[in-house]
Amino acid sequence: MRVHWLGWLIMIILLAACQPYQFKGAEYPEGVQASDFTLTDSEGRPFQLSARQEEIILLFWGYTACPDVCPVTLAEARQIIQELGDDAEQVVFLFITVDPERDTPELLGKYTANFHPDIIGLTGTPDELAAVREAYGIYAAKVPLADSEAGYSMDHVARVFLVDGDGRLRLSYAYGTPANDIVQDIRYLLR
Repeated sequence: MRVHWLGWLIMIILLAACQPYQFKGAEYPEGVQASDFTLTDSEGRPFQLSARQEEIILLFWGYTACPDVCPVTLAEARQIIQELGDDAEQVVFLFITVDPERDTPELLGKYTANFHPDIIGLTGTPDELAAVREAYGIYAAKVPLADSEAGYSMDHVARVFLVDGDGRLRLSYAYGTPANDIVQDIRYLLR
């Protein structure tokens, strides 16, 4: 009887190994090319998305005065980079501002460096940033704050987008997706 159960257990394990990989993020249809863009990094240099081909790109839109979603997401970015170890050399995490009025390149550089030196902060003119948001379907809006020194906050989409090494928009992750889930998807795509 024991041999019979052992045979079933081995068969179940083998069948499970034959199953296709299930991505943790929401998948985009096959072949959707990521919209190319050029913005300005925290050193004042142009950053063009298509110049980073063959790397996996993680995109997140936010702002440095964000009280909650942005710092949590960037802390998760740090965790992703650390968990990837040597594989992190093939991954780029971009933090694109939705608040160019306050987020200068210098401020973006200091802010992202607080989380991890490999996170790249990007800005641009309001028109450049609006074009990139439109290309990716990103909502962002200024919300006036009465009785606040800041004067306003920014509502924005809280998703991380993944562009694969072939420049295709492959996955997006809802706010709060465990970092380990994103790491698993990246490792699968790097194979």
